[in-house]
Amino acid sequence: MRVLLVGSGAREHALAWGIARSPSLTELHAAPGNPGIASLGECHPVRASDGEGLLALAQTLSVDLVIIGPEAPLVAGVADALRRVGISVFGPSRAAARIEGSTTAATLAVARPPCVVKADGLAAGKGVFICRTAEELEAGLRGAAALGSATVIEELLEGPEVSLFALCDGTHAVPLGSAQDFKRAEDGDAGPNTGGMGAYSPVPWLDDADELVAQVHQPVLDELARRGTPFVGCLFAGLMVTEDGPRVLEFNARFGDPETQVLVPCLEGDLLAALASAARGDTETAPLRRSDLAAVTVVMTGPDYPASSDYTGAEILGVDKAESGGALVFEGGTASRNGRLITNGGRILSATGLGSTVAEARERAYQAVGTIEFTGARFRRDIAAGV
Repeated sequence: MRVLLVGSGAREHALAWGIARSPSLTELHAAPGNPGIASLGECHPVRASDGEGLLALAQTLSVDLVIIGPEAPLVAGVADALRRVGISVFGPSRAAARIEGSTTAATLAVARPPCVVKADGLAAGKGVFICRTAEELEAGLRGAAALGSATVIEELLEGPEVSLFALCDGTHAVPLGSAQDFKRAEDGDAGPNTGGMGAYSPVPWLDDADELVAQVHQPVLDELARRGTPFVGCLFAGLMVTEDGPRVLEFNARFGDPETQVLVPCLEGDLLAALASAARGDTETAPLRRSDLAAVTVVMTGPDYPASSDYTGAEILGVDKAESGGALVFEGGTASRNGRLITNGGRILSATGLGSTVAEARERAYQAVGTIEFTGARFRRDIAAGV
């Protein structure tokens, strides 16, 4: 099977790693990809947002399946353009991707703390502001307005958050597992929101994750199908576990980042066959199972992230050593220059450790982080602590 993977982040690198293990893969292509993905397949200089360029590339390569990683091309309708010419796509249509592209929750009439301020649109995981004081509310309103979209004011819920994923074929929702990510930039959940500083899976305190998929994801699939916009792809529910039970905070129309970096290594079965089956409308022909492994990933960023995502040119050392020690290193904001791996973004890479427990996986993830070096490197030291 010839595959085109769209995207260039650590999420796409993790997907590429899983896909490359499939016996049905004959060629792996990526647009635009990154140096880590280039070690697994061929990368092409076509931006993920370039719908016409992706269509031309997919036709030139005669690919059998396109897998779209990031949310922006999904919301822009790239999957629709590919399907119109008969190309099989793992990723929802533009109409179905509106579940992420526009906040759908009921809003509060008055902005008064405590509350949550959200940007109504794509914000790369940085459009949510928790406001417990008047000062935080003022800053949140400014921050949301700066993102250039409408602002939504919602009730502030209290409790731990969890990400729950399901593989969807338009009709059925198949559980892929749970993960908890760490959104704040600094230890102790301090600092601004980011796209994610780390994650672990599974979430041991979450009861009946598969049952939750039936309660949360399946009704959404049923409603989207009823509207004539069936959802094909990965449906990602962000939940908060409150005293009154789980509450849905948001839906996302794709795999999460950094959650994919801990989900994919814990799956058993043929990932590519499962994604291709979902794209054909039949998840039952290629089942995936969760292994008994636990995984922890720690994201290493540039010195000014999330204020800046343009940290470029610093040489990255120690990736080979981390991988030879048993870790998985998924590259995000990287580039290759004269044979050297350098920084090229905000979230530079994700170091993932595996183990029989979350604590064991955490130890191995931080061992890997300790071997990787680049000037200005930052990371949280409390990912999955105490789990």
